[in-house]
Amino acid sequence: MSEKYVVAIDQGTTSTRAILFNHAGEIVSVGQLEHEQIFPQAGWVEHDAKEIWSNTREVIGQALSKANVTRHDIDSIGITNQRETTVVWNKTTGEPVYNAIVWQDTRTQPIVDRLAADGGVDRFRETVGLPLNPYFSGTKIVWILENVEGARAAAEAGELLFGTTDSWLTWNLTGGVKGGVHITDVTNASRTLFMDLKTLDWDDSILAAFGVPRSMLPTIKSSSEIYGQAETNSLLREVPIAGILGDQQAATFGQAAFKAGEAKNTYGTGCFLIFNTGEEIVQSKNGLLTTVAYRLGEGAPVYALEGSVAVAGSLIQWLRDNIGLVASAPEIEQLAASVSDNGGAYFVPAFSGLFAPHWRADARGALVGLTRFVNKGHIARAALEATAFQTREVLDAVNADSGVPLAELKVDGGMVANEMLMQFQADVLDVPVVRPQVAETTALGAAYAAGLATGFWKDLDELSANWAEDKTWTPNIDANERDRTLRLWKKAVTKTLDWVDEDVK
Repeated sequence: MSEKYVVAIDQGTTSTRAILFNHAGEIVSVGQLEHEQIFPQAGWVEHDAKEIWSNTREVIGQALSKANVTRHDIDSIGITNQRETTVVWNKTTGEPVYNAIVWQDTRTQPIVDRLAADGGVDRFRETVGLPLNPYFSGTKIVWILENVEGARAAAEAGELLFGTTDSWLTWNLTGGVKGGVHITDVTNASRTLFMDLKTLDWDDSILAAFGVPRSMLPTIKSSSEIYGQAETNSLLREVPIAGILGDQQAATFGQAAFKAGEAKNTYGTGCFLIFNTGEEIVQSKNGLLTTVAYRLGEGAPVYALEGSVAVAGSLIQWLRDNIGLVASAPEIEQLAASVSDNGGAYFVPAFSGLFAPHWRADARGALVGLTRFVNKGHIARAALEATAFQTREVLDAVNADSGVPLAELKVDGGMVANEMLMQFQADVLDVPVVRPQVAETTALGAAYAAGLATGFWKDLDELSANWAEDKTWTPNIDANERDRTLRLWKKAVTKTLDWVDEDVK
């Protein structure tokens, strides 16, 4: 019998990829296409959901072609996705009623304020593990219902469906208007503000408070089970879709962080640290989110604490596309290496406000500490250091909540190729930073979830055996210098606060 593969669809913030993995968890081929980033006005971020679906079909074809395989060689399909990004579409026509509203979008702050008027931003936190914030899907759905002509009436009539991009792709892959399956998994559901962490079901009282009809919402499934098969017109027709994990939970799964106390940090568009708390729901007292890490079939759910940083790699993208500081993202390391330190400059990229552990939607980005001495090398270095400083703030919160200081940090995502950043990260954290051999852990996690459901992989021990270290960075900085830079970073953060007034967007 010829070798079989699992295909992971990784629907991210900036691109969609299809990656084929073999049984050893190794990458066999990749198809990838970027999609347009739409910025209608300050604070608004949108995607064209139809473009994402079209790109998904194309990248599947690319991956199969590069590996010279067909659907007969594919065991199963796993999906991982940008979380919170909200698609609302008509179930009869298959047409989105509005562009997808991206997780980074901040337009729904007035809706947050309205809901928080009764009970504050933590009004629903004990049930859903999240504060009221524009980041999550719930207020994005409300905005569409209140601002798109005819949307409220169509939703009340049962004509509209909501989903994060995993739901949108699964529905289309399984037939769309011709019987597509409308589902999501527990990890994505836990990011809506609507799911009860204990029951793993939608909370009707919260839906009523938001004014969102339950009929719009997908059925909540586990992260690893057979949800349906790819439709007959698909290149993957009859192949089972068997795994769904939100991107950060997928990366945790791909890092084999299956035990309570294990953690990973993903450096992508944003930066996301997830700390596994096992079967215990831990409510953070230090600005972290309580979320579902994964659920396998009918097994008990596994929970996590998460620190979400809105801007990491997207700061480098901004320096490239908006400012022209570099022509390509990898050049940022070379430019940063042209100077020995940041020259006193600190860059706080609060483009979408500040996420964990601050949760300040009124913050905006700031570049501080400037003198005539500072040049573009210092700014490049300050931009890289910003990701490491933000991660330190999140890790401090994790240590405070868990009571057990993290001994090392597993890392993944596109930015871990940056050697300077990884060394500075170890220096700032004062713990070793470990990069795995397969850095594409997000896609790998989705593949693992699918392959577990079909028996392609037999258990978590087999997945753990696949994990292998590529490189470890150990702290190499004077403690006084670490403390000095952290003090200045925290001072820089204070300069970003209270920027947004009622007449400032």
